[in-house]
Amino acid sequence: MQSQATYNYKVVRQFTVMTVVWGIVGMLVGVIIAAQLIWPELSIVEWLSYGRLRPLHTNAVIFAFGGSALFATSYYSVQRTCHTPLFSPALAAFTFWGWQVVIVLAAVTLPLGMTSGKEYAELEWPIDILITLVWVSYALVFFGTLVKRKTSHIYVSNWFFGAFILTVALLHLVNSAESPVTFWPMKSYSAYAGVQDAMVQWWYGHNAVGFFLTAGFLGIMYYFVPKQAGRPVYSYRLSVVHFWALIFTYMWAGPHHLHYTALPDWTQSVGMIFSLILLAPSWGGMINGMMTMSGAWHKLRDDPILKFLITSLSFYGMSTFEGPMMSIKTVNALSHYTDWTIGHVHSGALGWVAMVSIGAIYYLVPRLWGKSEMYSVKLINLHFWISTIGVVLYIAAMWIAGVMQGLMWRAIDVDGTLTYSFVESVKATYPFYAVRLLGGLMFFGGMLLMAYNMMKTIAGGQAVNAPVLAVAHA
Repeated sequence: MQSQATYNYKVVRQFTVMTVVWGIVGMLVGVIIAAQLIWPELSIVEWLSYGRLRPLHTNAVIFAFGGSALFATSYYSVQRTCHTPLFSPALAAFTFWGWQVVIVLAAVTLPLGMTSGKEYAELEWPIDILITLVWVSYALVFFGTLVKRKTSHIYVSNWFFGAFILTVALLHLVNSAESPVTFWPMKSYSAYAGVQDAMVQWWYGHNAVGFFLTAGFLGIMYYFVPKQAGRPVYSYRLSVVHFWALIFTYMWAGPHHLHYTALPDWTQSVGMIFSLILLAPSWGGMINGMMTMSGAWHKLRDDPILKFLITSLSFYGMSTFEGPMMSIKTVNALSHYTDWTIGHVHSGALGWVAMVSIGAIYYLVPRLWGKSEMYSVKLINLHFWISTIGVVLYIAAMWIAGVMQGLMWRAIDVDGTLTYSFVESVKATYPFYAVRLLGGLMFFGGMLLMAYNMMKTIAGGQAVNAPVLAVAHA
């Protein structure tokens, strides 16, 4: 008798555990560099200085923590929504081990100063090639699973995951275009120079936000919010409109990072206009997620996983309002180069990306290890409140510091001289850096609670691979 097919949960379990591990590592580095801004003497050695650790923090939280969360959730949900195991288990295993090698290589080379010098994706060319191989394998596994699906319909979360996978591939290839010079030390020359390099960088940078940190995590939202709430998506039609409007518009918003630079003025204006248009699809998605709770709002009282997921949508709505507002040239004249931008980034990164990921991981862990719920629901609740208060402290401190910096830098005396020196604005920012560090420590502490809760759940459970669900035909 033929045994029943099961979903491939092994790779999902691996990415789930590493999501928490890399979250702790990435946020620990974030706490260290936040402390270095208060106490510069903490930069004890060159390879642990702020300038070396800051790009490590960026890559660790986006690509290690966020990337592992996206691999785990997409691999889980695409199987469940397509009623079929993952295409090519061997390729799926390669994506896990290959991605971990990329992360470890980045963690070694970035502190050593071996970078291509870009704001994002600073890694040198051999690592870029490995990233490409892993990403092509990821695309083959994901789209191969869609092709062999047992359902006629492709659920909307898979549209968002698919767009994220294809677009990140395009972004990586264009932004990483370079001429290798030597293998060791790894050296290369960028294919671009001057303002063209800046434009390619921010076309990549903002679309990494738009597709890696938005479209991918909207895929998480569209699967896990309805599942945890026990309600269907509020409006499937709105989700499709949300998808097409978002992926078309996001591509054009990158130039808003280059206001008042050498970039042609018309290009800056195009970036600003499309950024403002982005508000509509972004809020359409946020409203769709929120309204999915219709008839189930009472569950928020007792379900901390739902608290994470719905609060993440609140931060998504707030960040996607703030972003377009900051792209307006007159607002940008105040906000650019200040800590307001840091506050905006972290309201999206911690409030939206991290919280929706944490909610999804709490959903996955019991199911992957054969448990009905996490080891401690009270610890999830404690994690939620610590994280939420930490985020609020962080972004409020950076908002106030940023506006203060912008006003101090543009203040002019009656004789036309600057009222404040730059160092005076730095000194005035110190108290807010202390509050930012406190907020970061709280969020980091929440991740440690999560790791403990996850380990206890895994220790009390046993790895399971659920049987593939049969498709009901009319």
